[in-house]
Amino acid sequence: MENLELETREDGIARRDFIKLGAGAGAMMALDPLGIAAASPTEQPVSIDLHTHWVPEAYDKALSQLKRPAAASTNPLDFDLDKRRKWMDEHGVRMHVLTLSGGMPWQWVPPDVGAHLAQIVNDAAVEAHTAFPERFAAGIELSIHDPQLALKELNRVAGKPGLRAVHVPNSIEGRDYLFEPAYAAVLARIEELGYPLLFHPMDGEANYYAGKQRLADPVSISAGLSNSLGFPFESATTAAKFIATGTLDKYPKLEIVLPHSGGVFPYIAGRGDRYMMNSKFKLQRPMREYIRRFHYDTLTFYPETLRFLINLVGADRVVIGTDNFALMDVEAPNGLVEQLKLSPGDRELILKGNAARLLRL
Repeated sequence: MENLELETREDGIARRDFIKLGAGAGAMMALDPLGIAAASPTEQPVSIDLHTHWVPEAYDKALSQLKRPAAASTNPLDFDLDKRRKWMDEHGVRMHVLTLSGGMPWQWVPPDVGAHLAQIVNDAAVEAHTAFPERFAAGIELSIHDPQLALKELNRVAGKPGLRAVHVPNSIEGRDYLFEPAYAAVLARIEELGYPLLFHPMDGEANYYAGKQRLADPVSISAGLSNSLGFPFESATTAAKFIATGTLDKYPKLEIVLPHSGGVFPYIAGRGDRYMMNSKFKLQRPMREYIRRFHYDTLTFYPETLRFLINLVGADRVVIGTDNFALMDVEAPNGLVEQLKLSPGDRELILKGNAARLLRL
């Protein structure tokens, strides 16, 4: 591994093995832009959150050995699954699907080291699920710089307990890698396994959408536009390219979950449809059918936006997603859905039914 010796973890991550940070480590400062306070739930936890992040202890330790504390966190909920379960109980969440955040390491580590890091995270996820099988599932992490290593890790962990999805970045350093021929075998295997594909954009200047020259000026940096604008643009680009490249047609059973409510894609899909129609760009199916090929999380922040999304794609294509535990997370995971006063059937689908179907729970 190019002189990088990562310590292999042999111990499990039972309850006592997670890092226990004291109260002085600081409490989570979750965003709640609409003032939707997280009141004590009046019923048992019900929702399944498909967009949450974590930093398993063994992975954090491995990064420290590489002298890259990119995953360092002062939030105990990132590490401590006892505290995390307590938070989930207080906020009406039955299950978290654990994935790495936008700080995924794949761009700065050699592919073989990335493969080892992915193995550490995936093994930790199996252990987390084994400790709390009703509360945690996970997305399989892959070292995506090398499609052969990615496929090898996917095959190694396929079918292991608790691993119910695949989690990858939308792009890396401006490269839409998944649409390259070398990654066809990876997509085919994901479809064969029946795992939903979960996306998340990557952090870092090298991954700024449209290049850092557009989102790296002082105002953009201060306002966080590389995240608040760049990430939604990434999701829209990913969705559009799955359609335009014919990838959705090639893998008709592949399930895809777009983070951040699909970014801007649901709101500009009609414009893309109109242009392709007028330019004689041929799609095998109507655009509206492709729109419904994706699932979208509820991370819209505004109830009006979430209602538009549900009206466009249908309640059967929307899942809970909160970005927990990161700067853009929400304090009340089910809050927007509850505000909309949906029918009992639609509410059930969005809170947990759709996720349960995707994860084959």
